[in-house]
Amino acid sequence: MEKPDDRIASVPRFAAELVAWVATPWALSTHWWPLAVVAVVVLVGLPTVFSTPGDKAQVIVPVPGVVTILLVLLQLAAATIAAWVVWPTYAAVLVSLLAVTTLVTERRRWRWLLSTRHDG
Repeated sequence: MEKPDDRIASVPRFAAELVAWVATPWALSTHWWPLAVVAVVVLVGLPTVFSTPGDKAQVIVPVPGVVTILLVLLQLAAATIAAWVVWPTYAAVLVSLLAVTTLVTERRRWRWLLSTRHDG
């Protein structure tokens, strides 16, 4: 199975990642700032280090496609939950819509990630 063109899907995915990187530490910093630092390391570091061969140009630690999907779901959950905790309702609604949009636009890529063969 050939990797689908995901240039359009990457836009909402990246926007959701940015929201997660900002909102999650913001939400956690009110409780304990070291937890906010850990959140940034996890949300930025894990997808940087772990990726499915063929999905990114450079793979540091190769993982199956399901791991990449779980990392995206982690980002979406973090962005959505943190937005509802720290931002006004209208912003949280927009982030929720962004997460749903990401889920819809990621379907083809996720189907490819779940396929059995990936060439790097």
